[in-house]
Amino acid sequence: MDPETRGQEIIKVTPLQQMLASCTGAILTSLIVTPLDVVKIRLQAQNNPLPKGKCFVYSNGLMDHLCVCEEGGNKLWYKKPGNFQGTLDAFLKIIRNEGIKSLWSGLPPTLVMAVPATVIYFTCYDQLSALLRSKLGENETYIPIVAGIVARFGAVTVISPLELIRTKMQSKKFSYMELHRFVSKKVSEDGWISLWRGWAPTVLRDVPFSAMYWYNYEILKKWLCEKSGLYEPTFMINFTSGALSGSFAAVATLPFDVVKTQKQTQLWTYESHKISMPLHMSTWVIMKNIVAKNGFSGLFSGLIPRLIKIAPACAIMISTYEFGKAFFQKQNVRRQQY
Repeated sequence: MDPETRGQEIIKVTPLQQMLASCTGAILTSLIVTPLDVVKIRLQAQNNPLPKGKCFVYSNGLMDHLCVCEEGGNKLWYKKPGNFQGTLDAFLKIIRNEGIKSLWSGLPPTLVMAVPATVIYFTCYDQLSALLRSKLGENETYIPIVAGIVARFGAVTVISPLELIRTKMQSKKFSYMELHRFVSKKVSEDGWISLWRGWAPTVLRDVPFSAMYWYNYEILKKWLCEKSGLYEPTFMINFTSGALSGSFAAVATLPFDVVKTQKQTQLWTYESHKISMPLHMSTWVIMKNIVAKNGFSGLFSGLIPRLIKIAPACAIMISTYEFGKAFFQKQNVRRQQY
């Protein structure tokens, strides 16, 4: 699809229809890629082991969430990692020792967070792209970068406080009144900024990822259309462009993904023991500690499973989203004709 056609398509598809298309993509992507992310995080945790009975970070390629290990409780979100020799070995051992259902650990809360985060992100991106193209011109190549950065920055900022609340709800059963008291106490003790803990490493990873992803996606999609002699991209062109651009961005931002995992799990460790947060918990110090302990390769732990997860996640999400928008566009055209 050329820039002019894309600009017209955005106008024809309403924000509500973009939300519905992104919602469908988020649900489908979460179902498919969650097992891949369970393996990725287990491998990362094996290189940087977590204390027994603590928390665990899951991600589905769209967003992250913190899952609580309740030793002796009703739910065991995370068991101590085994001696995994690689991605395939991790798959087989997790299934054998914990059952195949464990590959979808934490899926319900993932959906609860992934759907609103994805709806905000994709809808904002398309709306901002349309606005910037109308103001700056259709052929400005940096528009996907700007729109991607702003959309991801906004989505992360909006969702972060909900992450803290949902994590607390996972730790044990809370009434809404008890949850309100917890949030009020948290704000009164540590200020409103405490609701955005873990925001910095998330932004450091997700914002560059978003900028690289959307820029490469738009470039690849246009190039593949030209090579194929097509006026509009097919489902496979969207799928391929999403997979390749997502893979490149995933490799470039993997060190921040590893740091984010460590930072959030350490935050929970200190909070669960009611220990004061140390001053050396910055992103860069955690990164230096990982390098000192495991070498430079420690920053790229879980690379293969992350690529195996991110490539299909980005491909499925963007192709489903574009397919949904195309469907709604056709419906809108029919309404205009009649």
